[in-house]
Amino acid sequence: MRLLEEKTNTTISLKNILFATDFSEVSDAALPYVAAVSLRYGGMIHIAHVLPEINLVRPSAIDPITIGAIYEDAHSGTQEEMQELSLRLQRFPHYTYIRHGQVSEVLSEIIREQNIDLLVAGTHGRTGGWKLLLGSVAEEIFRTATCPVLTVGPKAPKLTSWPKHEGDEEVPPLDVEFRRILYATDFSAHSVRAASYAFSLAQEFRARLTLLRVIEDCGEDLKTRPGPIDAALRKLEELEPESADLRWAPEPMVEFGPPADRILQIAGERQADLIVLGARREHIDAATHLPWATAHRVVARANCPVLTVRK
Repeated sequence: MRLLEEKTNTTISLKNILFATDFSEVSDAALPYVAAVSLRYGGMIHIAHVLPEINLVRPSAIDPITIGAIYEDAHSGTQEEMQELSLRLQRFPHYTYIRHGQVSEVLSEIIREQNIDLLVAGTHGRTGGWKLLLGSVAEEIFRTATCPVLTVGPKAPKLTSWPKHEGDEEVPPLDVEFRRILYATDFSAHSVRAASYAFSLAQEFRARLTLLRVIEDCGEDLKTRPGPIDAALRKLEELEPESADLRWAPEPMVEFGPPADRILQIAGERQADLIVLGARREHIDAATHLPWATAHRVVARANCPVLTVRK
C-alpha cells in the first residue's frame, strides 16, 4: 500500500513556458534551457521583459519632456533587444511581451493570462540578495509565482551551441541534456508534485534519477538505527509511478546533516544536471526540507539549474 497520500505520475504538461529576461548575459545563459524544454515538451515560449513605470524615475526632479524622452528611448531599445531575441528563436513557436510595472506583478499576470506551466529565469545567485530582472526581485517572484520556476544560476554550465536550421528539416537537439537529475524531498504532500516533474524530466531526457531524503536531526543514535533509514528508503522507492518509462532505475538515498549543504554535496558527487525541489507556495520560508534560506542557498550555489515546484 502506498504510504503517500498522492500518487506520483509522469503526465506533466509544459505547453506554455515563460522566459523572463532583462537581455543580460545572465538571462542569455538560461535561453538554451528554455529552448530544450520547448523541444522536449512541444511548448510555446513566451518571452517577457518588464520595464519599470516611469514614475519610478523621480519625476519631481525631471521635467515631463525629459521623462518622455527617457521613456521613448528605453522602449525603443527594448524593442530592438526583443527583436534580436525573437530572431534567435524564429524556429521555435513563441510570443513576445514588453510590459511596464512591477516585475513580479507583470509576470504573475502573464502566468494567469497564458496558463503558463513553467517560468524560466537566470539569476546572479548572490546569497545576499539576487539580482534578477532589473533588480532584487527574485524572492518576490518566487513568492507570487503560481507555476514551477526553473532558475539558471551563475555556476550552471554555459551552453553556447545553438541549433541551425536548413530548409524545413526538424530542429536538431540542443546541447542541453539532463543526464543526471537529483530530486530532494521531505515526503510532504507538496513535494509529491515535485516528484512528478523529476520523473517526467528523467523520462523525457532518459536521465539517471537520484531520490534524496536529508534528515537534519542526525544524532549518532538515529544514524545507527535502521528503522528510520529503512522507512525513508521505502518511501523513496514508492515515489516511482507505475507508468514510469525510465532508462535507469532510480537511486534512493538517505543522508544526514544541513539540508542545503547535503543537497549540494550529493548533486556535486552525482554530477547532477538538474536539482528538483518542492516548496509550499503559501509561505516563502517553507521550502522543501527547511526555510526559504535553504532553497535560496541551493539555487545560489548549485552547479546546475534548479527547478522549484509548488502546489
